[in-house]
Amino acid sequence: MVKDLTEGAPGKVLRQFTIPMFISVVFQQLYNITDSIIAGRFAGEDALAAVGASYPVTMIFMAIAVGSNIGCSVVISNLFGAKKYKEMKTAVYTTLIAAFVLSLALTAAGLAGTGALMAMIRTPENIFADGALYLKIYIGGFLFLFLYNVATGIFSALGDSRTPLYFLIASSLGNILLDYLFVAVCHWGVAGVAWATFLAQGAACVLALLTMRKRLAGIAAEGEAVLFSWAMLGRISQIAVPSILQQSFVSVGNIFIQGLVNSYGSSVIAGYSAAVKLNTFAITSFTTLGNGISNFTAQNLGAGKRGRVREGFRAGIRLTMVIVVGFFTAFFLFSGGMVRLFMGEESAVALETGETFLRIVSPFYFVISVKLIADGVLRGAGAMKQFMASTFTDLVLRVVLAFVLSWRLSAVGIWLSWPVGWTVAAVMSVLFYRKLWQGRDESAG
Repeated sequence: MVKDLTEGAPGKVLRQFTIPMFISVVFQQLYNITDSIIAGRFAGEDALAAVGASYPVTMIFMAIAVGSNIGCSVVISNLFGAKKYKEMKTAVYTTLIAAFVLSLALTAAGLAGTGALMAMIRTPENIFADGALYLKIYIGGFLFLFLYNVATGIFSALGDSRTPLYFLIASSLGNILLDYLFVAVCHWGVAGVAWATFLAQGAACVLALLTMRKRLAGIAAEGEAVLFSWAMLGRISQIAVPSILQQSFVSVGNIFIQGLVNSYGSSVIAGYSAAVKLNTFAITSFTTLGNGISNFTAQNLGAGKRGRVREGFRAGIRLTMVIVVGFFTAFFLFSGGMVRLFMGEESAVALETGETFLRIVSPFYFVISVKLIADGVLRGAGAMKQFMASTFTDLVLRVVLAFVLSWRLSAVGIWLSWPVGWTVAAVMSVLFYRKLWQGRDESAG
């Protein structure tokens, strides 16, 4: 269902809009985590390490999909808020065509370079073959992943956060069942984990595109929308390209960190893999709420309602803090139990590694969540330079400090780089938000 985010109390509107998005993330991350749990429990520590070693590479592909999602979502939200439905449909069609072509090119490049990518991050020999196999199957399904993410961005731009939720629930449950069938019953190992994700994501993608086609047909527009517009692609790219670069550079930074982690052996890799999957669950949840703020900001700016954006920012902070408390409690107070979900008692080094990581980073969820909400406003307002500046600062600090601190503190030094990067970047994002809105208020006055 299409929803106008420019009417109603901002706090209530945001809760109704973003809570389904958050639940979607829960299910999406549930099957990502289940991949690792089933791999670790039924295929062993090396299988868990193999999936984990390839994870930063898969995140580069995910970064491109998510960046495209953000770019099209902001532009379509703005056009929808301004009630320019013909242009909005052109933006949708242009996005889908561009995403299809780009995904095919990236799939070909990824399949050709799988071995080189795994070697670049210094993947240990005992998990290299399984890691490369998982990565090849994952990249083979990238078309589905890309188009599905773009489709969810379009639904969100139209104020519909429920439809993607329904698809994700079905996809997640299907992925979990296939994981168990392929790995625990058929004993396909790492390949079973990858094929389960491939099939579940493919089904969700097809259903999302069919539903979106029907949804767009129900929106009346004056005249026939153009199927592809270079001008519209340029407008979308102004948001999408910085978002893709931001997401991609973060993923590249994580590859450097993964390469550093890989030098400590498969047990540390397994522990880090488990902990970083849990950490990604939390960060993706906060990011999704920030994306909701982007849609809210773009629609209201399109409708000329600037005052609602500031109210939305405050409401977003309150909402995300409720979620932060839950993740902090689970990951800090019960870190050992959370990591133990992924492996058996015999993995002592892996368990200690994962628990230490979570205890160091989880208190700073209160900091990074504020950054991500401020980033949501910056993206929705088109302030991409400021958004990228704070994000790249976080990235550079984390990568540089991971190498510097690990010289003296071993793997613990890598984990300590997260809080420093997050804190500095959060201060920058909040200051950018305040400066942006002060300038807009003065301009409006």
